[in-house]
Amino acid sequence: MHPTLSIAIKAARRAGNTINRNANDVDRIRVEAKAANDFVTEVDRAAEAAIIETLLDAYPGHGILAEESGISAGNPDSEFQWIIDPLDGTTNFIHGFPQYAVSIALTKNGVLDQAVVYDPTRNELFTASKGAGATLNERRIRVSRRTKLAESLIATGFPFREFDHVDAYLAMFKDICQKTAGIRRPGSAALDLCYVACGRVDGFWEMGLSPWDMAAGALIIQEAGGLISDLAGESDYLKTGNLVAGTPKVFGQMLPIIQSHRPEGVTA
Repeated sequence: MHPTLSIAIKAARRAGNTINRNANDVDRIRVEAKAANDFVTEVDRAAEAAIIETLLDAYPGHGILAEESGISAGNPDSEFQWIIDPLDGTTNFIHGFPQYAVSIALTKNGVLDQAVVYDPTRNELFTASKGAGATLNERRIRVSRRTKLAESLIATGFPFREFDHVDAYLAMFKDICQKTAGIRRPGSAALDLCYVACGRVDGFWEMGLSPWDMAAGALIIQEAGGLISDLAGESDYLKTGNLVAGTPKVFGQMLPIIQSHRPEGVTA
């Protein structure tokens, strides 16, 4: 195991312990609204602090990009940058809906290099190292073998902060729904991507994501044999926030459908 991956796992489990300690008392947790339908809790902040402390103790010269604190720790000029979501699925968490995760990725010169997504409710640890494959609880994982969109289960995420493109989403949903075995919207992009990687779903699409929502899951999908791109079929999804992912065959059938309903003015 790569040393940086080992440290990321340590950080993710430490954050997961913080989350689990508070999961049974969600009614007592202080919740703040960052924007409409975009929440942060004291648990998010405590988990993020634990992650950053663990990472910088081991690699004080690395940079940090974290959901709650932004670029406020580490070395912003480092070739290494950690991309952190301490609690992806905060809305699920505060409602007691057990679908949320810790997401940690490491980039080297802007390229995804290491990834950890940890589901503390199920004690499921997804990991990947560039060029070395992806695992779930230390067992190698691969995307499903499904090749037909009509037989596939697809995950997605709908707008919850900004609704400028809601009509386009609904058109995508209607079209995909009629051509698949079903659609799921669990509420954690990080886990949705990991579920593609381990074959629980066969594809995923969403728009308007932030880098910390998808960085770790993106590498895990790639190392599990899946494909991922922005709406133009290119690799700029971390910049655009829009992505389509899936098994190679399913991805190839999904992308044109998503592109056909792409909102006006959204190129990728």
